[in-house]
Amino acid sequence: MKSIAVIPARYASTRFPGKPLALIAGISMIQRCYENTCKCKRFDQVIVATDDQRIFDHVTQFGGKAVMTSENHQTGTDRIAEAIQGIDADLIINVQGDEPMIPPSVLEELIDAMVESKADMGTAAVPFDIAGADPNSPNAVKVVLDNKGFALYFSRSLIPFPRTGGEPVQPLLHWGLYAYTRDFLQKFVAWPQSPLEKCEKLEQLRALENGARIMVIKTKHRSIGVDTPEDLAEAEKIFLAQ
Repeated sequence: MKSIAVIPARYASTRFPGKPLALIAGISMIQRCYENTCKCKRFDQVIVATDDQRIFDHVTQFGGKAVMTSENHQTGTDRIAEAIQGIDADLIINVQGDEPMIPPSVLEELIDAMVESKADMGTAAVPFDIAGADPNSPNAVKVVLDNKGFALYFSRSLIPFPRTGGEPVQPLLHWGLYAYTRDFLQKFVAWPQSPLEKCEKLEQLRALENGARIMVIKTKHRSIGVDTPEDLAEAEKIFLAQ
């Protein structure tokens, strides 16, 4: 089974314009993400999919591979579907360009889980007590699972809600990491954006609303997603401390 990683990267982020080119300890976030992803030896290719010439030029300058895509895509997954046209791959891993610290071992674990489970789509999550993130933050997406490890729902709200007197459940932080079979990816992008997807601004809800099942691996590793300049400062502290 041929596996490729695609890193969607757009310049015009609402919360943090120019985020992929922002420096973390002297190296751009997109370069850190690209080089970190390349440490996973299971990929036949690693590609950056962008709609911005500045990002394309930067990636090629540091020796990476980039593909220009349309400016009109609503989500990173739609951008990936265009980027892989003409590329031979059975399994596509979507690594978010604002996740520069995902351990390569987690990428390998996700690939193995997809092969073994024969799932159409997969992702990863980590308990909040390990992640060190604030579960009440809308930037920290939560996921709840069924007893077979498939996603029941993703939300920016706190789920499950800790009702007074209820049984405590450790909430799970969803990582910006997806795996798709090629056939499922084509189905996904053919579906229109769904009501819950547009409400929460979470593209994975499109899959759930159309009856797809998303397998979730639980990890004990820690990462950091960069959504704001404040997150960037935290990421830089971690890199400088290494």
